[in-house]
Amino acid sequence: MPTNQYTCKNCEKSFDVTYKFCPYCGQKSKDELTLGILFSNTISNYFSVDARFFKSFIPLMTRPGYLAKRFLEGKRLLYLHPAQMYLFISVVLFFLFSFIANKQATLFDASIKKDFERAKVVMDSMYQKPLDSVQFKKYMAPYIKNNEDLELTNAEIKSLDSIIKTSSSSSSKRSYNFAVFNQTGVDSLLQAGASDQVIYKHMGLDDDAGYLKRKFYEQFLKFYKYKSGGSILKRFYDTIPIAMFFLLPIFALLLKLMYFRKGAYAYHLVFSFYFFAYLFTVFSILVACNFIWSNFPVWITVLTMLSTFIYLFIGLKRFYEQGWFISFVKSNIIVLSFFTILIPITLFLAFFAFLYY
Repeated sequence: MPTNQYTCKNCEKSFDVTYKFCPYCGQKSKDELTLGILFSNTISNYFSVDARFFKSFIPLMTRPGYLAKRFLEGKRLLYLHPAQMYLFISVVLFFLFSFIANKQATLFDASIKKDFERAKVVMDSMYQKPLDSVQFKKYMAPYIKNNEDLELTNAEIKSLDSIIKTSSSSSSKRSYNFAVFNQTGVDSLLQAGASDQVIYKHMGLDDDAGYLKRKFYEQFLKFYKYKSGGSILKRFYDTIPIAMFFLLPIFALLLKLMYFRKGAYAYHLVFSFYFFAYLFTVFSILVACNFIWSNFPVWITVLTMLSTFIYLFIGLKRFYEQGWFISFVKSNIIVLSFFTILIPITLFLAFFAFLYY
């Protein structure tokens, strides 16, 4: 190899020694690692992203569709990359959201305990002792008094008598179920150290019940033991970031279907990244406001959420360059379609959070 050649340590290709940077991979030649270089590179890389973020932030919030349009025009280093911006803001959002989630989980647990206490009073009254003679006469009195109007035969009165006695005497033995059960009985079994299987049966679980039904009883008993729903709420919130990685491509697919002649799928994905970055920024501001101000006006939140539709409408108009009316119609179709997909996904996540918390 000629003496005036230098071999890059990164890509191992040779180039002239007069070059300060490798023409193949861009790494600095003869760059010895020192603490200064290590930290200067780290800080410079961070602030280069940070500077582009702030340069992109104002257009993102005030000029719908502008960043996506500039990105497709080739201005890809001037502003923060759409995927980078989306990831950066999503991290900020879910970091702030974690504080609200913890607060809501604590309040939810307190509310659950109160609800169980109230429900116990109601449920216990449902499983009372059989009626005594005085109570029985009290229940039968209206029927006997108004017998002429009701035109009940002796056989019908005897039948009614039998029904009231049977239902009252078996009230303490009626089968329980997942939604309604005798909390006092379950508490007694828990204090006695009964197995979960015995308690499930007491709550009304059939021996031939399937996996899903048994799982419901298992989770509900766990829920009842600890009187805590906060962990379910946290699990639900934890699944939201994962869900967003599926929802964003779905949103881009809806754009592709509405504007199928306007470019490849990646074209629509760019707009989706910037739009979701805007949404997450709005959500971050609302979360921060609700955390700082506990009585943050609901009407401001509602108006802010409605403004996101206006942002989408204007963004679609500018990005795809179609008329105002057709852009308005398409934005409505996209939003309705997206929520049609979002609602069942949300229900599934809530179901999953309950089954596996």
